[in-house]
Amino acid sequence: MTARQVLVVDDEIGIRELLRDILQDEGYQVKLAENAAEAREYRQHTRPDVVLLDIWMPDCDGITLLKEWGAGGMLTMPVVMMSGHGTIDTAVEATRIGAFDFLEKPIALQKLLKTVTSALKHSEQLPKSDMTLLNLGKSAVINELRQRLEQVSMSKAPLLLIGEKGSGAELCAKFLHQPSTPWMELTELQRLAEAPLDVLEQLHEGILFVPEVADLDKTQQKGLLVLLSKTEKYGTRVICSTSRPLPDMVSEGTFDNGLLQILSVSTLRIPSLIDHREDIPDLARAMAFLLVETTAAPYREFETAALNTLRNADWPGNLTQLDSVIHNLMRTSLGEKITSDDVNRVMEQFSPLQKPAIEQEPLKTNALPINLDRPLREVRDEFERLYFEYHIQKTDKNMSRVAEAAELERTHLYRKLKQLGIKIK
Repeated sequence: MTARQVLVVDDEIGIRELLRDILQDEGYQVKLAENAAEAREYRQHTRPDVVLLDIWMPDCDGITLLKEWGAGGMLTMPVVMMSGHGTIDTAVEATRIGAFDFLEKPIALQKLLKTVTSALKHSEQLPKSDMTLLNLGKSAVINELRQRLEQVSMSKAPLLLIGEKGSGAELCAKFLHQPSTPWMELTELQRLAEAPLDVLEQLHEGILFVPEVADLDKTQQKGLLVLLSKTEKYGTRVICSTSRPLPDMVSEGTFDNGLLQILSVSTLRIPSLIDHREDIPDLARAMAFLLVETTAAPYREFETAALNTLRNADWPGNLTQLDSVIHNLMRTSLGEKITSDDVNRVMEQFSPLQKPAIEQEPLKTNALPINLDRPLREVRDEFERLYFEYHIQKTDKNMSRVAEAAELERTHLYRKLKQLGIKIK
C-alpha cells in the first residue's frame, strides 16, 4: 500500500524538518515547501492527501493561498492551517474559506497526529476533482455571469440558460446547487411523460437540470408543465438550458407556448468561448490539471506559444471541444512541454478533409435552380417553395406525409404553404 502523502508548507526550516521527521516516523510520505510559490508549483503537478499550511509567510500568506486554491478548483484535499499567532477570528476565517482544521504553534505531538489522521479520513470522502464555474476564468463576461447567478441563487423559480452547445450550462446549474441536497441531470426524458411527480419525489429541496429543453416532445413538455406546477410543494428548482431559438419553435408549433412563458420569467445567456477567449490559457491549464488528478496521465506544461495558439483558434464546440483537445494533447504529445506544433497537429486532425487547392473546383452557381445573387429572404423563400413542392409531388399530395417529412404540425404546414403561395389543389 502506497504511503499517504503530506505536504508541509512553512517558511521556518526548523518547523518544516521537525514535522517531516515526526510524520515520516508514522509512515507518511512527506514533501516540504518553504513558501507559497513552492507549494503552488507542487500542487500544479500533484494532489497531496493532506496539506499542513502555515498562515504567516513572507511571500504570500496561507489564507491567500487557500483562497487561490479554492477559486481555482484545487481545494480537493484537506488543508490544516498552522499559526504561532493564532486567534479565534483567524481560525473561523480559515474554516469558512475551506480549511479542514487549525493548529496553534507550538503544535503538540498527539494533537498533530490526531488531526492528520482525521484529515486523511475526511480526504477519502471528498468528491473527485471536476470542472466548476470557478474554473471558467476571470474575464469580465464570466465575472458578470457569476454575479447574475449569485443574484438568482436564492430563488427557487425556474431558470432558463441560453447558449451555444458546450458553453457550460451544466457548470452554471451546478453553481446554484447547494451541497448535501439532491441533484438530477435528466437524461431519460420519457420520465417526464410517464411519471413527472416521481421525479419530484426524488428531489426534495434539490435541483432538476434539463440539458436541452428543446429536445422534449409534446408529451414530455406537458409532463414538465405538470412538474413545474408542483415544485413549490417539494422545494425543488428546475433549471433548463437550450441552444435553440424556442420562440421560433413555438411559431412552428413544436414547443409549448405556456412552457416557454414559465421558463422565460428568469433567463440568463451563457457566453460562448470566443466571447472570453482571454480565459483560454487558464482553462487549458485547469483542464490539464484535472486530467492529471483523475487519471494516470503525466503532467505536461504548455509553452506560451501553445497557449496563444489555443487562444486564437476558433471553438465552435466551445468548452466541450477545448476539453477534448486538451485531453488529446496531454495523451499524445511527446515532449515534456506542449508546443504550438502539438496544438496545430491536434487541431488539424479535426479539420475537414479537403482536396489540394489546385484540384478544388469553384462553386457553379449557374447549375443551381436558385439565383444566389439575390437577397437572403428571397432566396430562402424560393428554397422553401422548391422544398415543399418537391415533397408534395413525391407524396402525391398526401399532406400528412409532407408534414411528417418536414417535421411540422399540419396547421403550421398549411400556414407556411399559404405564406409561400403554394396551392395544393
